[in-house]
Amino acid sequence: MARFVDIHPDNPQPRLLQQVVDALRADELIAYPTDSGYALGCQLGNRDARDRMLRIRGLDDKHHFTLMCRDFSQMGQFVHIDNAAFRAIKAATPGPYTFILPSTGEVPRRLMHPKKRTVGVRIPDHTFDQALLDLLGEPLLTSSLILPGATEPLTMGWDVKEELDHQVDLVVEAGETPAEPTTVVDWSGEAPVIVRRGAGDPDRFEV
Repeated sequence: MARFVDIHPDNPQPRLLQQVVDALRADELIAYPTDSGYALGCQLGNRDARDRMLRIRGLDDKHHFTLMCRDFSQMGQFVHIDNAAFRAIKAATPGPYTFILPSTGEVPRRLMHPKKRTVGVRIPDHTFDQALLDLLGEPLLTSSLILPGATEPLTMGWDVKEELDHQVDLVVEAGETPAEPTTVVDWSGEAPVIVRRGAGDPDRFEV
């Protein structure tokens, strides 16, 4: 049965934040709110939780995982960003965007796209997420919590607990969460390609 942690949306309690970080460091799989609905999250090296994410979402190994990063500097450790993309991506973050970019050697191979050697990255505009990432000190491996057959992520902590009570280890509640997933931009080539139109404004990346 999943544990449920109710955290203040504007002033996350340090004691409760530490509980979430301790769970992640104990190789647990969490469900947590973001600026674009709920997501699943675990530490980068947690192979079991990565596989559990795929099963929960009904996805295969070709799924593009995302690294939830604290800031642009941390993002730059895990992906290559050329000059053409640098300013546009920096201007759009933090926000509800996911960018697919070529991975650096810091990304475990099993988290990259098997053929393209790319990975998704994003910087959330969300108080709890930023506090969590700051305390954790590293990116979070993450995937939008969109269940098989659905088109939008779950948005309420109690709904997540009811749906996934025996499939995740911990559920975080931290206030209202938008229902629209991120806009996904593939910038692994010479020009950006809009993969999914979501909460972020895709027009700013149209060529």
